[in-house]
Amino acid sequence: MFAGTHTAIITPFRNDRIDEDALKRLVDFQFDNGVNGVVPCGTTGESPTLDYDEHERVVRLTVEFARGRGIVMAGTGANSTREAVEMTKEAEAAGATASLQVAPYYNKPTSEGLYQHFKTIADNTSLPIMLYSIPGRCGIEIGLDVLERLAGACPNIRAIKEAGGNPERVSQMRQILPESFEILSGDDGLTLPFMSVGGVGIVSVASNVIPRQISDMVNLALKGDYTGARAIHERYYPLFAAFLKLSTNPVPVKAAMSLAGHCSNELRLPMTPLEETKLAELKATMEKLGLL
Repeated sequence: MFAGTHTAIITPFRNDRIDEDALKRLVDFQFDNGVNGVVPCGTTGESPTLDYDEHERVVRLTVEFARGRGIVMAGTGANSTREAVEMTKEAEAAGATASLQVAPYYNKPTSEGLYQHFKTIADNTSLPIMLYSIPGRCGIEIGLDVLERLAGACPNIRAIKEAGGNPERVSQMRQILPESFEILSGDDGLTLPFMSVGGVGIVSVASNVIPRQISDMVNLALKGDYTGARAIHERYYPLFAAFLKLSTNPVPVKAAMSLAGHCSNELRLPMTPLEETKLAELKATMEKLGLL
């Protein structure tokens, strides 16, 4: 179901409000360039600074703008199980076709707590669910034992976005999970290493800027053409690296989208724009790649 490219789409702002016209352009840009899905209200979409009404509005608008052209996987995770259930129900009612569920952050539950958290969410929705393990942000990893239990107990938990930075974990997951359980990279630079050992795609930040190129790379890898896929990876690796090096996501990608004329560079505190020297470095990288 999830094999391919899914863009963790930015949330455009103007004067501290959601720029709905820009959001429509962004969604069209993604689907016009071959992505399989978009992920509104993830970290890249600045979900921590959206209030509940804005969160629901962004999901609903994204569904409307997508017009059935692909998956709309709403970011509806939380570190409160009750809140995650409520947001997932709202996303389902708004027409989302899947849910991305990040590991509970800050409160660091036990393995049993993680299992009960995700199982409770799964029991309260019919949406297909992709789990999201990103220990660098959450302070906790979704353990292999938890994954194995959830895969057996919850038919609608279908995939995981793995952003722990370790391709070996993909191999470990492939040993214990059903073949139908899909593993996607959460890091653009690791897409091909992950796919070479059993991953099936990417939930991408870079595809905000280069949706066609990321889609082509993933599709080539899915067909087994790693020579062609590697050529795309090597060409755009400087952009992947810049997004990691220059600042915390989504600061660099939002700056890149602004430089490319897609939306404003407006962020919400506590996120702040790139410093001028770093912005100049990003611009130079994009110019060298022919993106400006």
